[in-house]
Amino acid sequence: MAARKKPVVVIMRKLPDAIETRMRELFDARLNLDDRPMSQSDLVKAVGEADVIVPTVTDRIDAAVIAQAGPDLKLIANFGNGVNNIDVAAAAQKGIVVTNTPNVLTEDTADMTMALILAVPRRLTEGAGILLKDEGKWAGWSPTWMLGRRIWGKRLGIVGMGRIGTAVARRAKAFGLSIHYHNRHRVAPDLEDDLEATYWESLDQMLARMDIISTNCPSTPATFHLLSARRLALMQPTAHIVNTARGEIIDEDALAQLIQDGKLAGAALDVFEKEPAVNPRLLKLAAKGKVVLLPHMGSATIEGRTDMGEKVIINIRAFFDGHRPPDRVLPNKV
Repeated sequence: MAARKKPVVVIMRKLPDAIETRMRELFDARLNLDDRPMSQSDLVKAVGEADVIVPTVTDRIDAAVIAQAGPDLKLIANFGNGVNNIDVAAAAQKGIVVTNTPNVLTEDTADMTMALILAVPRRLTEGAGILLKDEGKWAGWSPTWMLGRRIWGKRLGIVGMGRIGTAVARRAKAFGLSIHYHNRHRVAPDLEDDLEATYWESLDQMLARMDIISTNCPSTPATFHLLSARRLALMQPTAHIVNTARGEIIDEDALAQLIQDGKLAGAALDVFEKEPAVNPRLLKLAAKGKVVLLPHMGSATIEGRTDMGEKVIINIRAFFDGHRPPDRVLPNKV
């Protein structure tokens, strides 16, 4: 009996070596060894020749790309938790299944969020930058130099109490922060009791009372500029904001203006509205120590990326073995 033909799997970015090696063993895998983002013409070529494509959050698989998919394309196995880079409805109309890689980046992203919660009020990157700028010529300790804000005892408002928001809350509670949250639905009473968390049905009311805001909600049409100019203006002038979710949740121009005018103390951002472009106004504020900016590193651990790749492999194998992929995404769930 002839061996079953391996599915053609086009992988759109460089993945961890162990994952790529396993994909070569299991599938007819086409790798992107130089890790350059695919052009529009490359995307069209990929969907025209593949049985499976493996995009990442930076690869936009919109309706126009999906419309040019060949008859063999049956699965889009996204290497990422969110699927806002894919038109899931257009894929479903063409009979193409979409999967993602949920529940593997929670702890890594929460770790980074907590690091940024500490970094901004305590001026960590600003202090490190001074040593680098002066080539180690530091005048020494002084009682009133580089004073930041204490973390312990402050109020943290979490926007989006899902898995990541909950993981952030657990870390923050251990640092002595008072936990508050806004969510579409109130969490279970036992979790709320465990975290000693206060629920705010009104986001506006919560924003006005917090010392630190952490955005941990997904990117959807409903959360675009959820933190608008109006809402950001509600925050206290001593407050800080941290975003490790998606850049478009915050109106970056409004944020920059408030910080520039001294109406908001600062921000720490790992994601940006027009990524990979970074708002020039934020860059100027970062140079002044008012903002901490990171290049989308929230989930960037070897373990996390490997776990994501293994989920992609599981979804592909399940699909071609005739089973429902465990991480299938349906249009009404996006």
